Amino acid sequence: MADFTDDDDALLAELGIEVEAKRVGSRTPQQERIIAGFEDIQRFVEEHGHAPRHGEGRDIFERIYAVRLDRIAQLPECRDLVVPFDHQGLLTGHAVASEDEAGELDDDALLAALGVDDELSEITDLRHVRPSAEKRAAEEIANRERCADFATFKPLFEQVQRDLDQGVRTARRFERKSEIEPGRFFILAGQKAYVAEKGKVEINANGNSDARLRVIFDNGTESNLLMRSLQKALTSDEAGRRIDDPVAGPLFADQPQEGDAASGTIYVLRSKSDHPMVAAHRELVHKIGVTGNGVKQRIAGANLQPTFLLADVEVVATYELFNINRSKLENLIHRIFDPARFDVEIIDRFGRPYVPKEWFMVPLFVIDEAVDRIRDGTIVGYRYDPKSAQLIKLTS
Repeated sequence: MADFTDDDDALLAELGIEVEAKRVGSRTPQQERIIAGFEDIQRFVEEHGHAPRHGEGRDIFERIYAVRLDRIAQLPECRDLVVPFDHQGLLTGHAVASEDEAGELDDDALLAALGVDDELSEITDLRHVRPSAEKRAAEEIANRERCADFATFKPLFEQVQRDLDQGVRTARRFERKSEIEPGRFFILAGQKAYVAEKGKVEINANGNSDARLRVIFDNGTESNLLMRSLQKALTSDEAGRRIDDPVAGPLFADQPQEGDAASGTIYVLRSKSDHPMVAAHRELVHKIGVTGNGVKQRIAGANLQPTFLLADVEVVATYELFNINRSKLENLIHRIFDPARFDVEIIDRFGRPYVPKEWFMVPLFVIDEAVDRIRDGTIVGYRYDPKSAQLIKLTS
């Protein structure tokens, strides 16, 4: 790998990375920090299901990760260093934002652009600071009144809960304002919210489109708030979710039909870790995931990645997908087996605790059955029972 130039050092400094001399025969502290920063971005992707993005409505940390990902992609030395760890394909075809979109490189300038004027000593203090726009949104959300015709909406909330329980609907991280439309459900501050009405779309003083909404909450209250206020509230709420529309029909076919495009693979892995809990249940502990790349590419360097328990893995089953939304399918599979999620904490290469989310104590034959039921659409009528180690049909 080529040595870092002075210009590269300046960019690394803007990434918050101290520039130190390269150690012979091992990675320099500077390189370890680059890798650690990239792993932070990867953890964000695992949690939210997408790469960090720029935008006024985004979380502060997401916007900082987006800028840092851009700079890693731009700088060849950084890019070459982390490519072996890029199992999510973040650097493949990565589109770098323009300067107008990404803003300044340093964290302080980005915070200023977000309207945060508090004095901060460390980046961790950001968790306790809110931009003025977010404060206004919170105030508007808080201004609720009793919903006089709640009896009309109560059956809708009850049906949505049944759909969630049966897997007909799923709740995922809220992503963009265009998702806010009449007839859609969200989860905000632990309550379900239903957009009952949407007024005329107008352009506000900042040149952004906005509209007044009538939002009904499942506790019998309602709020007349702006669409952008709901957007900011959902974005800033770590538990904020969009409830998807009902899933209709089989999710994918057993064999591709003419004109179908292969879109991914369900993979099932066993760990070769010598961790005592893994070793004691090796035949039952499986990692279940969905990838759009080859499985070999996905598991490359598994022994270096916390999500693979820092150990090599064995591929025990794969199922090819066609014309399927990979993210929704993976969420569905993880929801089904959530009662059997393998609860283990490992320490990563930098001494930090990490709890993997895609490992489950489930026999392989049950996973096979679940995939079959996903294919024919009957999975919505079943749940996994860890005690009997089988899929149980739900009673109406």
